Amino acid sequence: MAVHEQHAGAPEPRKRTVWQTIIATPVALFLIALMAVGSVFLWIGIPVGWIYLVSRMVDSSQPSLGPYVLLIFGIPITMALFGKLLFGLDHIYARVTGQDSEVQFRAPWLKSMRGERTTARRLSVLEMTMIVSVSVALVGFGIWFFGFAGSSLPGS
Repeated sequence: MAVHEQHAGAPEPRKRTVWQTIIATPVALFLIALMAVGSVFLWIGIPVGWIYLVSRMVDSSQPSLGPYVLLIFGIPITMALFGKLLFGLDHIYARVTGQDSEVQFRAPWLKSMRGERTTARRLSVLEMTMIVSVSVALVGFGIWFFGFAGSSLPGS
């Protein structure tokens, strides 16, 4: 097994931050935008698309079990396949930028009031865009539900 040693005078290769990479390469910004749009499509577009597709296949307002089974299996399978496509974009991002697609992130609820200050979990760019897209979707759902949905109770 070969061991790679650095010479005493050789400087370590400097790793670029995500922001330096974004500024340096517009391709990285385009890939991040694709991952963001793709993650929103993953959570909203695929389920709505399946519901629309199945609703077009059914003629009555009380369908048999078939359309429901199609939804139950179709949505998760399509989401898993599309998720693999998003992971492919994340790998392309890592290859194009020449760095791991990780960003330093420490969730506020995991921070200690005393103790270690430097330990942080590293998230990939895809994980960060998924967290942001799910958060935006939940806030949007909350605004719609409490502000615009109205009541489904009779007599309200």
